[in-house]
Amino acid sequence: MADMSDLLTRVDQLLDRLDHFIPTPPPATDWNADAFYWCAHPAGGYLEAVGKPHHIPLDALQNVDRQKEAILRNTAQYAEGKPANNILLTGSRGTGKSTLIKACWYRYKDAIKLIEIDKPDLKDLGKLLSILAERPERFIIFCDDLSFEEGEHHYKALKSALDGSIRAPGDNILFYATSNRRHLLPHKMSDNLETEQIDGEIRPGDSMEEKTSLSERFGLLLTFYPFRQDEYFAACEYWVEHLGGQWSDEVRAAALRWSMTRGSRSGRVAWQFARDYVGGAGI
Repeated sequence: MADMSDLLTRVDQLLDRLDHFIPTPPPATDWNADAFYWCAHPAGGYLEAVGKPHHIPLDALQNVDRQKEAILRNTAQYAEGKPANNILLTGSRGTGKSTLIKACWYRYKDAIKLIEIDKPDLKDLGKLLSILAERPERFIIFCDDLSFEEGEHHYKALKSALDGSIRAPGDNILFYATSNRRHLLPHKMSDNLETEQIDGEIRPGDSMEEKTSLSERFGLLLTFYPFRQDEYFAACEYWVEHLGGQWSDEVRAAALRWSMTRGSRSGRVAWQFARDYVGGAGI
């Protein structure tokens, strides 16, 4: 009996040690939330509810009317259960790409839920799609600043999910993404050397085809351009007045100096200037 008791004690000690190596199950998902963030987890990841999603009014986004109209139309179609496209927003930094996606979603948040996933976690995309396929709600999966370097392979999971996998996303899932790169993958000079001319026809090499195929799987591609000076001033005026300040020639000159120190003109730079100016003025 003493030997048996000693054996059971050792077994209990061994089980206690093993508990440290066995991951705890992920928390349950609160499906009542409007927005979620995909969190990596040893057991495969889980959806964390976002209590207060970032929101900026659509009217605050200046000089992107064409892009705004296209995203709103596509999102409205999706909210109504009609066919809609995955969207890729590319172009200049600070022009409101990610904010525009969140603002357009917010208008239809009663019909669509938003899920943000980071680029490194795209490896979990298969599991996420499996979870969402069983749900009655409609979802937009949002990935910000999507681009890949040589040797990264997370893009293959996204590529298959967009188009090409035997397990296609359900009708309740769309992908919205932003990137500063048009083709998401870097193009090298050596890629052009693979181009062939056959009977007068130019045929890109396999490397070029692979690197352009990902962005082409987004049905709607919208490009954002740097602000002209008058567009930048319009954005500055909006934000200065929004924060309680008064627009004047003096403020205009200060906004110009601010953009010169930043080396760019964009909605983000205008927002940052307004916060600095209005805050510094003690308004």
